[in-house]
Amino acid sequence: MSHSFFVAASRPFSQLSHPREVIRQFIPNWFAVTMGTGILSAVLTQLPVHVPGLFQLAEALWLLNIALFLTFSVLYTARWMMFFDEARQVFGHSTVSMFFGTIPMGLATIINGLLTFGLPRWGVGVVPVAELLWWLDVAMSVGCGVLIPFMMFTRQQHSIDQMTAVWLLPVVAAEVAAASGGLLAPHLTDTHSQFSVLITSYVLWALSVPVAFSILTILLLRMALHKLPHENMAASSWLALGPISTGAFGLMVLGAESPQIFAATGLPGVGEIAAGLGLIAGIMLWGVGVWWLLMAVLITARYLRNGIPFNLGWWGFTFPLGVFALTTLKLGAVLNLGFFSVFGSVLVAGLAALWLVIMKRTVVGAYKGTLFVSPCIAGLKG
Repeated sequence: MSHSFFVAASRPFSQLSHPREVIRQFIPNWFAVTMGTGILSAVLTQLPVHVPGLFQLAEALWLLNIALFLTFSVLYTARWMMFFDEARQVFGHSTVSMFFGTIPMGLATIINGLLTFGLPRWGVGVVPVAELLWWLDVAMSVGCGVLIPFMMFTRQQHSIDQMTAVWLLPVVAAEVAAASGGLLAPHLTDTHSQFSVLITSYVLWALSVPVAFSILTILLLRMALHKLPHENMAASSWLALGPISTGAFGLMVLGAESPQIFAATGLPGVGEIAAGLGLIAGIMLWGVGVWWLLMAVLITARYLRNGIPFNLGWWGFTFPLGVFALTTLKLGAVLNLGFFSVFGSVLVAGLAALWLVIMKRTVVGAYKGTLFVSPCIAGLKG
């Protein structure tokens, strides 16, 4: 092979016709990287055993996540400014448009990190920042959860045989914001603010989880009638685990904070009921999650026989597994049952290994430029 080949191969974006293609081909799917990185950062702080340096590693991942989120935000904003006509094609694309939901979900992991890492590092001054960002996240989540399905109904072409669990992404953002609200509420000093965030979080949960279960029902029918999706969508089989686990985690977190917050507003009995219901419903939803976890493992094993081509969709493995691990560890801590703690720790180890493999491939693909492909303009002339 010639010397020029190696020079080209070692140059950044060697597979792109021009470096500005990074911006032109940038799609919201990239924000799935921030979801996967953010959830790994979160679960590392919840392990039942103390491991020296683990908190610092989790904090480093959180800081990396902020850098990634800001970089992606700049690139995607630049695309809208420089290539507006091509950027707006996303709304008509039946798959890429679903990934708008990854933006508020990625932001939610950063907000949660502000409470976990920002508070001990910078003090209570970070709480108003977290609150402001949370309300922004709420607005984005509700926007995705309503407007993307509306576009599905009015502008996009969909068919039952082409359906995948990617349909879940826009609607699940609201329940991720709900769980985040449950973590934020106890840090607020004003009783009225605590109550507002708590009630808003319950509404967000209801805005998301029943709709997600409706989609899961259709997904079961689709897989029974039309079998598994194309191997390019292999990781989507894990996405079903996301809304179930987040729904369980959200109810447990909101329930844990409810007695104190409801009592402060003159409704003590309601808070006790919310706490009990949150725990029981969390356990039952976790059981549903076990079914989807086993199904996702079997489906992935089936795909692996023929090989799964790498794409950004692989990040779909990480967040659902991470939030299921988080829910499992939470149950272990609340119920004081060793099984949940051990199983949760195994899931975290699996998540960490997956993250390393997928991040390495993502960095290589980004460096070469092979991952910068926008399906919504693939059919247009370059």
